[in-house]
Amino acid sequence: MAVSYYLTHPEVRINPDVPVPFWGLNEIGQARAEAFARGDLLPTNAIFISSEETKAEELAEILATRHGNPIVTRPDLGENDRSSTGFLPSEAFERLVHRFFAHPEQSIEGWETAKAAQTRIVGAVEQTLAQYGTETPLVFAGHGGVGTLFKCFIAGRPIAQIEDQRVSAHAGGGNLFAFDLAAKRLLCEWTSFENWKGS
Repeated sequence: MAVSYYLTHPEVRINPDVPVPFWGLNEIGQARAEAFARGDLLPTNAIFISSEETKAEELAEILATRHGNPIVTRPDLGENDRSSTGFLPSEAFERLVHRFFAHPEQSIEGWETAKAAQTRIVGAVEQTLAQYGTETPLVFAGHGGVGTLFKCFIAGRPIAQIEDQRVSAHAGGGNLFAFDLAAKRLLCEWTSFENWKGS
């Protein structure tokens, strides 16, 4: 089976007046994505599967353009639904994130539960692999929250904030891990774009 990859978008342009799903990459995020693309460290024949959120689509476009790879978008790859609270200042947001991971079965201030988001993201990846087969490399462009939930599933670990990309890799996003879904095997932990050497 071909190795698959899950990537998170790097730094974004924060705008409280714009719904979060429509935030795009900022200059730093774009530069990091472009530098990673130039490194040619992903399979040249990969299919890119992106969340429909702008920041993930922009990451997929930067990476796929390098070799003219196809891009497919899926709404079920989106970040956990936090629309009930909308934009929050950093400290308030971090408090809710902590509760989100600590109580995966509970809705925190109306957010999609961690368990529900995990079920959704795992289903999306499984359906994508079933569609394209096991011999085609797939690169998923997504988000840190659901990416962490997916990593927990693949690794057979409980949902926990210690698994978050910001704990072990780049705090601004722009991280990845490789996995084999058929074997339910995590092939590496979160690794920043800058530290990835290929697999």
